[in-house]
Amino acid sequence: MFTGIIQAVGQISHLVETSGGDARVTVAAGGLGLAEVKLGDSIACNGVCLTVVDKTADRFSVDVSAETFSCTIGFAPGDKVNLEMALRLSDRLGGHLVSGHVDGVGTVLHFAPVSAGEEGSWRLDIRATGHLARYLAAKGSVAVNGVSLTVNSVQGANFSINLIPHTLEQTQLKGLRPGGKVNLEADMLARYADRLLNYVHEQDKD
Repeated sequence: MFTGIIQAVGQISHLVETSGGDARVTVAAGGLGLAEVKLGDSIACNGVCLTVVDKTADRFSVDVSAETFSCTIGFAPGDKVNLEMALRLSDRLGGHLVSGHVDGVGTVLHFAPVSAGEEGSWRLDIRATGHLARYLAAKGSVAVNGVSLTVNSVQGANFSINLIPHTLEQTQLKGLRPGGKVNLEADMLARYADRLLNYVHEQDKD
């Protein structure tokens, strides 16, 4: 479990295909301290929960399955990735509950400063895949490349977010461009609420 509060920005250094579309990916950890990381620990990479299978002082390796590659982005050598270690029960929940199970890939529609100059906030507009749209609500939460963010507005499958300078400085979101792709994870509570409502309706039909 994660919070969507990014601890460091790393970079994919190596990708070695193994079998069946799977691959072992090595990540240069940037400012993420690995001293306490053990083999088997989870680290979210661009919002994807992955298991550490090897590590050095400043790098760690994870096995990425073909299924994960099919529904996420951000694992090509040279790609920068947002990193967050798994939440401890004693940690502050500064963002929102993030599982690291990406729901789909969205497309950046617009990304620019809200006003003249680059010292203020930026507006980010994203088009979600159709099945994700129902989980998005104004003032609700969404994880974009693993970053916990607040939805400002929603219209159909398109939604808008405001990014403050601190978020841009501490994550790789500042490198986004219109047409680019991002990993999206819907609010966990929204998914469970949706399932509960659908289950009730299914029971009513029986």
